[in-house]
This record gives sequence, C-alpha cells and structure tokens, in this order.
Amino acid sequence: MQNHTALILVDVQPDFMPGGALACHQGDAIVPGIDHLLRRRLFKQNVATQDWHPRGHISFASMHAGMAPFQQISLHGYPQTLWPNHCVQGTPGAALHPDIDWSLVDLILRKGNDPDVDSYSGFRENHGPEGARPSTGLAGWLRERGVSEVYIAGLARDVCVLWTAQDALALGFRTHVLWDLTRPVTPDSDANTRAALEAAGIGIVEAASQLA
Repeated sequence: MQNHTALILVDVQPDFMPGGALACHQGDAIVPGIDHLLRRRLFKQNVATQDWHPRGHISFASMHAGMAPFQQISLHGYPQTLWPNHCVQGTPGAALHPDIDWSLVDLILRKGNDPDVDSYSGFRENHGPEGARPSTGLAGWLRERGVSEVYIAGLARDVCVLWTAQDALALGFRTHVLWDLTRPVTPDSDANTRAALEAAGIGIVEAASQLA
C-alpha cells in the first residue's frame, strides 16, 4: 500500500454488535478481519472514530415524547432518524471493541458529543442549528500527514460509513469502502448504499481479496 493512504475504522463498538443497543446486522463478523488488517500495517495512518453521545442526546427517541426508534423528525431543518439510546459516554457499549488492538491506531476521534447535533461522518457533524455541518478536523489531520487516499471500514455501512465516505470524497480524498469489513443496520439498505457509492465514484473493495 502506498504511503499516502489511511484506513478509517468507523464506530466499531459493542452497542453496534448483535445484542447491543443499536445492533447492526452481523456487526461482529467484521471484527477479526479489521484486527487482522490493522496488524498488517498496510496504511500510512490508521484512524478510528468512536460514537460518544452524552446522556439525553437529541437523536435518542427517548428524548421525544410519543416517538419510537427509527421514526424521523425534522431537526435544524433536516431529516433526523431517531435512534435507541446508544454509545452513551462512559458505558461499556460505547467502548471500542475489545477484540481489536487499538494500540495500532494513530488517532481515535470521538464524535456525536454535542447534545444537540448528531454526527454520522468522521469528517463533519450533521447539520447544526446554524445550518452548517461543522468539521471534526479529520480532513486537516490527514492532509498534514500527506494522506490523499482513504479506505473505510466499520459500522454502519448504510449510515456512518456511507456518510464518512461521501464526505471524504467531497473533501478531495480518493475514497474506497471495504465492503466486506462493513455491515448495515439492515441488509434491506444494501442495494441503495451500493448504488449511492457507485454513483459518487467511490470505490467498493473486498479487503479479503483485493488487499490480500
């Protein structure tokens, strides 16, 4: 792998695993492959994002009377899916998955810690009350280290991985999604996710074969 590449691991946390508060379909299946990929040290930089919500986060359905998880509201003028309470700061479900050697990661970026703004992408928060999507600083951090190309894995394929990939491309990075090292909230979304990636020109890579 060239020295201008970075691996971005999105929200590989227990709350997104089977049995977790916001379980992704077969989310635990990607853990061994991600740990193996990190240990191979193929990338110049390795980054992990970590969903890190305060209690009472505005995206939690429990904060909206009469609303249930996965229903939508309008928030700051944009559609907002309401989620089960998940990845609450300091809880076991918010930790990075214990079966991955995170000492091999160069940066752990916590996101979603503004109580009034959701944050799917590793690069930019969702729209806030001012209408903008504030930067997390990740793009600048990568550019300072000579990174121009990113490979993205993690959870969930149809939400935070997708938004991270779309933002990476929009911010000027050559972008690939490691499809076999991602999983969706529901596989019903996979056709739409793949179509969105292909339409944007984002590479869809099978790590098991193409990074072998």
